[in-house]
Amino acid sequence: MKPVQVVHIITKLELGGAQQNTLFTIAHLDRERFRPYLITNSDGLLVSEALALKGVKTFLLPGLIRKINPLIDMKALFKIKGIVQDLKKRDAALIVHTHSSKAGILGRWAARLAGADIIIHTIHGFGFHDYQSSLIRKLIIFIEKMTAMITDKFIAVSEANMAKGADVGIFPVQKATLIRSGIELEEFTGVRVSKESKKKELGVDPTLPLVTMIGCLKPQKAPLDYLEVAQLVLEKKDVHFILVGDGVLREKMEKRMDALDLGARFKLLGWRKDIPEILAATDIFALTSLWEGLPRVLPQAMAMGIPIVATNVDGTPEAVTNGVNGFLAEPRDVRGMAEKILYLLAHREEARGLGERGRERVGEFDIWRMVKDQEELYLRLLREKVRGIK
Repeated sequence: MKPVQVVHIITKLELGGAQQNTLFTIAHLDRERFRPYLITNSDGLLVSEALALKGVKTFLLPGLIRKINPLIDMKALFKIKGIVQDLKKRDAALIVHTHSSKAGILGRWAARLAGADIIIHTIHGFGFHDYQSSLIRKLIIFIEKMTAMITDKFIAVSEANMAKGADVGIFPVQKATLIRSGIELEEFTGVRVSKESKKKELGVDPTLPLVTMIGCLKPQKAPLDYLEVAQLVLEKKDVHFILVGDGVLREKMEKRMDALDLGARFKLLGWRKDIPEILAATDIFALTSLWEGLPRVLPQAMAMGIPIVATNVDGTPEAVTNGVNGFLAEPRDVRGMAEKILYLLAHREEARGLGERGRERVGEFDIWRMVKDQEELYLRLLREKVRGIK
């Protein structure tokens, strides 16, 4: 049997969990069974990494953008269709596997028009949420429902996203399967770095506790709330706060930092690739998201034995159990988050215990398990739908 062609489509290769896991999957699919391809935007911090993958053909489409633009979007759809059609001519089974909202819609319709054998979409979080206008939310849900009709299977990274998709009528729950977004456990459990020296490298006082958040500076992650949390904590405790990430809210963040006069104790680090080392220097991990799939920064922190203070949204409680390996607060409850951080700073032994319990339960998020589960799903769907697949 010829290797099954698997075309992954994702909107933009920024430095995020969905993007990194997609590249890991493509890089590590069993080459005796699968031949991987990638379609994505030509911009993004991980594009060079994608182009360097051995045995992977990457198609860069500048027109595959997040912002809705009917003309540009239609052109992107037909370009994707053309790529998939050309691959389909190679007389081998073909799977299209999409990620992210825009690529998920355009990619699945292009795959249908091109005659793909199997169409799969991974939900890393939905494009609709409670902070949108009712009209926009209803429109996105309607488009998702229509596109679900041509989708063979949904992969969800959290049970919460599976339930939400079923609750709003996008798909029956049996049409979705849970595959956790994984991390390379050894990359985190095996890190060897001096906490003191890493803090010095980051420009923070090695004698003070360090609170870290990792995430894109966009509304979903509510980074401005993280600033407010920092201000409330710093009123009572001398601590350092860092935020790893970048995005559209950077200018607003910098202005608010100046207004709060947090410059000496709050640092914006931009995107970094030394995440394991940064977490090794971290005392408390925080995440202020308003909505999520299941952010893999949480199992990363868990693998490092770090207590977590996060918002109680979507899949987050599936990683962080309140009072077991961290604390949860409601979104926008900056005072509640600040109080939990102060509590952990005042009860260091309890904080250590929370971190250790997180480390004990992180095995569920092994990235190799994620790849294996996806491979098994591909073959199962093909056996059900395509003759001659074993």
